[in-house]
Amino acid sequence: MKKGRLIVFEGIDGAGKSTQVRMLKRKLRARGRDVAAFREPSRSRFGRTLRAKAKEAGSLTPAEELDLFIKDRRENVARNIRPALRDGRVVLLDRYYFSTMAYQGAKGLDPEWIRTVNERFAPKPDLVFILDVGPPEGLARISRRGTRDALFERESYLRKVRRLFRTFQGPRFVHLDGKRDKRDLGREILDRTLAVLGE
Repeated sequence: MKKGRLIVFEGIDGAGKSTQVRMLKRKLRARGRDVAAFREPSRSRFGRTLRAKAKEAGSLTPAEELDLFIKDRRENVARNIRPALRDGRVVLLDRYYFSTMAYQGAKGLDPEWIRTVNERFAPKPDLVFILDVGPPEGLARISRRGTRDALFERESYLRKVRRLFRTFQGPRFVHLDGKRDKRDLGREILDRTLAVLGE
């Protein structure tokens, strides 16, 4: 059976992850690839709780947030990610446990402990794109969309989150300038993805 591939997109809010996921999905499908795209938080009851609580600053402790993220991810892995990978599909994921490491790590939790807990049940990705933009740029993009969640999008907090994302290194991580033209960025993302897919 053909092995599926897991491609993850990370970065602070407003970095352009969702745009690049949509572009890559379209390009891969045009090449005949079977693609599934998911996001976190998911649409599970835990994900819905996280989205609702994100509108109320201070509504959750870092530990409570982490607990909800892990429960939501367990469900996403079991219902969506692992079945798609077993079917040999290319899975594109808008946020994964690296976001939990960065966001909850910026609130004082140990990022490596978060990684260990997640990797007990969550499949490791084949490729992780980290789109880098400064918090002012990311927040400006969010403001133009008219969606600001108080829980995750304060500038001083996002500076800490960005610093943690920049510490994630290794052969699977690709750090890219999120301020580049989205089409130019999309071409590089496609090329790097095709290399992982063996094309």
